[in-house]
Amino acid sequence: MALPRKLKHLNLFGDGESYLGQVVEVKLPTLTRSMEDYRGGGMSGPVKIDNGQEAIELESKFGGLMRSILRQYGIARHDGVQLRFAGSYQRDDTGAVDAVEVVVRGRHSEIDAGTAKSGDDTEFTVKTACSYYKLAINGVTEVEIDLVNMIENVGGVDRLAEHRRAIGV
Repeated sequence: MALPRKLKHLNLFGDGESYLGQVVEVKLPTLTRSMEDYRGGGMSGPVKIDNGQEAIELESKFGGLMRSILRQYGIARHDGVQLRFAGSYQRDDTGAVDAVEVVVRGRHSEIDAGTAKSGDDTEFTVKTACSYYKLAINGVTEVEIDLVNMIENVGGVDRLAEHRRAIGV
């Protein structure tokens, strides 16, 4: 019987700066396809038509005020902020450790400084709207999505390559 890989340690980097000791939690992006129902004549039910990737968002929480993140707020470029999540996942049956890395580029869409109450925890939450996403496990890229450059590479297959060729990109 196998046991699942569980996150044991993590770090988050913002534009190369380590947030070790400050980052509390990272909600990694949920990958969601935009789908719509289609039912043509002669079909006994609808099928989902894939209309591409939905918006990508990463959410991070910190133990307190993050000045370097505040200074990134309102950045003009769609990819003006780079974040890199580094996670150490371990199986408790074999002890094997997997290095999981998620790299996103985007800009902060929301900064929530939390409530200000003397003596209470001061959680600082940031939502980042991403135009680029890459997931690598043990150095092997598993998923790479570049919304602006029309790239969707999954398991080594660029699923939009033929579409780019078809429109001359």
